[in-house]
Amino acid sequence: MFRTALRFMRFDRPKSIGIVVGIVVSIFLIGQQLGTLKFIVEIMSGLINNANPQSGEIWVIENTSGNVNEITNLDSRFLREIRSVEGVENTYPIVIANAKATMQNGKTIPFVLIGSDAPLFAAGPDTSKIHRGQRENLSNPGAVSVDYYDAKSLKMDIHLGTNLEINGKQAKVVLETKNAQAFGGHYMFTSLNNVRYFSGFPASRVSIIVVKAKANANIKDIIHRINHTFYGVKAWEKNDLSYSTAKELLSATNMGMSFGMLVIFAIVTGFFIIGLTLYSSVLDRQKDYATYKAIGASNGYVRRLILTQALIYAIIGFGFALLLLIFFKQGVANVGLIISLSPELLAFLLLVTLFISIGGSLFAIRKINKLEPASVFK
Repeated sequence: MFRTALRFMRFDRPKSIGIVVGIVVSIFLIGQQLGTLKFIVEIMSGLINNANPQSGEIWVIENTSGNVNEITNLDSRFLREIRSVEGVENTYPIVIANAKATMQNGKTIPFVLIGSDAPLFAAGPDTSKIHRGQRENLSNPGAVSVDYYDAKSLKMDIHLGTNLEINGKQAKVVLETKNAQAFGGHYMFTSLNNVRYFSGFPASRVSIIVVKAKANANIKDIIHRINHTFYGVKAWEKNDLSYSTAKELLSATNMGMSFGMLVIFAIVTGFFIIGLTLYSSVLDRQKDYATYKAIGASNGYVRRLILTQALIYAIIGFGFALLLLIFFKQGVANVGLIISLSPELLAFLLLVTLFISIGGSLFAIRKINKLEPASVFK
């Protein structure tokens, strides 16, 4: 069966090449769009994803927003009050402020300052995002971080030890992160005192409170207690806040709809291109299929023969598409677009490949089922 399928494919090389190219283009476009969307969704919740995962699973923000990027400040007294809630081990403040950094060449760039206290540094950066330098150095007066990809995209000659001004005050880069990127902006990590110093952020206010639960405490119970005890704040499980942030931003920008339509368009286009090409191939070789029927082959055998060809096309097309996606991933990584070819994404792409290839073959199978063996003698 396999060898026979290969012979049919070899006899009609132009159409075989067209089918494989159709699969490759469709799967590459789908993988590119979904990989890019996943990256965008992750940086939408950059404040959460770049934070220290050891600091706690509960984040407390003001109760009028489900987007961690759009919040108002909280009274710092909530730190002590929430710490007294049953099941809470500790609370950590995070301060966020907008600032303008002036480089040595005179260029001024807006940044988001993110501050938290040593030694934990609840706001981050997470150790996995540190490229050069030591996180502890952020406690030094005027110390800040800069991201490797931000420096490249902004074409800044900035590195460890670089001096700059933030809101007219002297600062120094002591840490370089890699892929700690923001959605539509740039992050600078530092300490609480430094954020307050650079931005004039009041000492009586904080932006976010991170809550660390005791070892055997139930996270949902703690969230329930906080939300029913304190007015004006809302406690979130970290992953829920990340999901809510991405959902609000995708809805506001229609980005999810745009990417989704492109993926659906690629699937539908691939399905019909491959289906019609296979159908055309069967029309060209219907006498060969009729001959098989005339010498005793059943409809089931001929159907399996066409499905085997479709499966071979799917495997070859998926392999080439995966190779292109790997090259694409390596190419865009240089500009800070980090595409993750996760097992879940690859499994989805394989399923889509099988759908558009084997599903498209149904056009040809329907034609073969109606083919009479006597047609070989016409």
